[in-house]
Amino acid sequence: MILRPYQRRWYCSNRAVQSVVLIVLTFLVLGPTMCHRLLYSYYYCSSCHLDHMTQQFLLQNLNDGEAAVNYFTHLIPPITQKSALTLDGKASAKVMLVITIITVRREPEYHYFMQVASKVHRLLLECGHACSDYLMFICNVDPDPRRHVDAKLLEKIFPTTQRHGSTPRNESVNEFQNEKQDYTYCLDRTLSTFDPEYVLLLEDDAVPEEDIFRVINHLFLTRFPKKPLGGALYIKLYHPERFQHYLSPVPMRLIEWLGFGMFAGAALSSLYAWTTGQLSPHFCTFLFFALYSMVLVEMVGRHYLLELRRWSPALYNLGPATECCTQAMLFSAASAERVLVHLTKIYCMYGFGKDKALYFALSQMWEEKAYVVEPNLVQHVGLFSRLPRGHMYSKQP
Repeated sequence: MILRPYQRRWYCSNRAVQSVVLIVLTFLVLGPTMCHRLLYSYYYCSSCHLDHMTQQFLLQNLNDGEAAVNYFTHLIPPITQKSALTLDGKASAKVMLVITIITVRREPEYHYFMQVASKVHRLLLECGHACSDYLMFICNVDPDPRRHVDAKLLEKIFPTTQRHGSTPRNESVNEFQNEKQDYTYCLDRTLSTFDPEYVLLLEDDAVPEEDIFRVINHLFLTRFPKKPLGGALYIKLYHPERFQHYLSPVPMRLIEWLGFGMFAGAALSSLYAWTTGQLSPHFCTFLFFALYSMVLVEMVGRHYLLELRRWSPALYNLGPATECCTQAMLFSAASAERVLVHLTKIYCMYGFGKDKALYFALSQMWEEKAYVVEPNLVQHVGLFSRLPRGHMYSKQP
């Protein structure tokens, strides 16, 4: 179709008006109207919803905690894994994966630890034969382990170790260094007790998602079939949702963002060309819709796009690990040994916790690499931290 000059000017002017209307309608009307309740969206209205959502979250935590207590109360007869241990405390058979839950007393009414333990136990049962050589291990690092009632209850069902007993805790060590020592103790005890091929360290406020073991099995059998974890130092199964936006210093996310824009731009520009009777989309139209799609998905929230990957373990993304957080960490036996060596050489303090210590060790060793799985394979449910200063974990983006 050949346009005369006055027709071309009218067409360009009309297309510009359509673009402006679409931008205003999307970003100033529909976006705030439809996304103001989405916690990880730029449109989220914290002044309108944060207090109510926090109360709902706490109430749900209370209900989940009660359900977790009832879950173990009604295990008749109790399903135990003690049979996997011999009298000297060593594993009697080769174990593929040990899920070690690091626990300390928190807010007792929420039963965070019980929520995690019950979910892990249920998912292992549902996993069946594929998880037959997976075990759960409890690592009680409370300064007074006898007062950790939930852990004392479950030690009758699952293999358990405790860091503090007759030996009192060293009060001169700061909380961040002590937390790192708890972490290394639990990792070392897991390796020495079970001699597993892999270790999954879960903190006691990291509730697994329903598909966690399907994805882990996929990692073992398909993603890294020859070398455990591909030789990586660790794989993180959790990264805070509020840090998952495309606008970040992570190059892989920028490439993913650009790829999404090109795909969406091609689809939308082709649809626009078809509806307007054009033979093929114009490059400027493609560029506009690509940028439009990129801004839209960033404003709505990358987190919600990542959730679509839960359709299949094969769709889960593996990217370079970032610094924050150790709620759920997967190690191979060899990498766990290297981690223990790294962490024992590093002193933690305020502003330099064990997550930064791990990342520092990674950055100091050029041959090491680490990954993070997206979307998250655990949900961080703990609003209350064990550390001083700021006892509430912020749930806002």
